Amino acid sequence: MVVLGIETTCDETAAAVVQRLPDGRGKILSNIVLSQTSEHAAFGGVVPEIAARAHVEALDRIIAKAMQEAGIGFDALDGVAAAAGPGLIGGVIVGLTTAKAIALVAGKPLMAINHLEAHALTARLTDAVPFPYCLFLASGGHTQILAVRGVGDYVLIGNTMDDAIGEAFDKTAKLLGLGYPGGPQVEKEAMAGNPERFALPRPMHGRPEADFSLSGLKTALRLEAEKIAPLSDQDVADLCASFQQAVVDVVADRLRTGLAIFRGTYGAPTALVAAGGVAANQALRKILHRLAFESGTVLVVPAPELCTDNGAMIAWAGAERLALGLVDTLELSPRARWPLQEVAGVALR
Repeated sequence: MVVLGIETTCDETAAAVVQRLPDGRGKILSNIVLSQTSEHAAFGGVVPEIAARAHVEALDRIIAKAMQEAGIGFDALDGVAAAAGPGLIGGVIVGLTTAKAIALVAGKPLMAINHLEAHALTARLTDAVPFPYCLFLASGGHTQILAVRGVGDYVLIGNTMDDAIGEAFDKTAKLLGLGYPGGPQVEKEAMAGNPERFALPRPMHGRPEADFSLSGLKTALRLEAEKIAPLSDQDVADLCASFQQAVVDVVADRLRTGLAIFRGTYGAPTALVAAGGVAANQALRKILHRLAFESGTVLVVPAPELCTDNGAMIAWAGAERLALGLVDTLELSPRARWPLQEVAGVALR
């Protein structure tokens, strides 16, 4: 089973071809990603209009390159998948419309993929992780703990009540003048900083539910920075290190609670899976390894290029759904908002 996947929900224009083998394992035949980082850097964040226009200009050639690297034509595809949300609606429209056109002309089934479901299922592409597993999804727009019980079967265990972790990293970088994208910049500065210099809060610590809250931490960081302004290079490094350590402590506490809830409700998870761009942070990966060990399971984190937005995860989610006969109509509409727990194991209409 061979599927073309298209991803245009934010600031990466991506296309990939993935094969799902008869035993359920996956193989990436091509995975092309064009980042728009340089086009948005001057604005300190993604500008939706610029992103949508860039997708229009680049998507056709990105798809052509993905097909060329895979060494196949459209007639060899078994299906076409595209991210149909959630995301910046202009970009989502570009990718989904293109996928509909290819599916219509080539006579192939269409799979409209929830972007978060694609993140959730990537571990099955890379490591063939069986259900059910516990997913820690951390990106610029989402921070969630979920029970992944099957394709289209996702139960929310914990959610952020305000900022996502990636968003908090980006806002911290902007506050400290570190540029865009912020997460890697904060992580880099933190390596040279003292994580104990600033006593920042650990929001929601010890709560019986597994939810997150990061707006208070972000505010506390801003107040500490204002106290000692103007900031030296060491001040910035220490602020980043203190912030990152606070996030690590919050994740450890919230995820420890989430794993306990998972185990009490669904039994032992087959794995602790981390997905989303924030999963590339090395400090967070260390604590995730410890948590997996404590809970008697294994940690599965896809390669960094498969944690950030890419077409392979969309293609794989499409292949997983196609294998179950879950295909969608060409009348399906793109969605700016689409909670993962609303994704069902039935075709969208």
